[in-house]
Amino acid sequence: MIEQSEHSRYLLNTVRYAAQHGRCAWTELSDCDRVAVALALDHADWLEEFGYTLAEAVEQAGMEWIAIIPQIARQLAEEEAGCRAL
Repeated sequence: MIEQSEHSRYLLNTVRYAAQHGRCAWTELSDCDRVAVALALDHADWLEEFGYTLAEAVEQAGMEWIAIIPQIARQLAEEEAGCRAL
């Protein structure tokens, strides 16, 4: 596992929570967190419901989050694949 920054750990835990709780978790998140989670989980429908285009979502998330979202998405996919293999 790659060493993670505090931001990476926070986003990974937030994405895990949203992946487990779906729309229920959505209402508990800040705007920036919602956008980052939707991007990491590949939920364009969530972005649309929140009124964001993909370009607006990238702008809202900011470069720091955008830089770590692919890593978070890969790690989550690897975790899910590991759980299915058990």
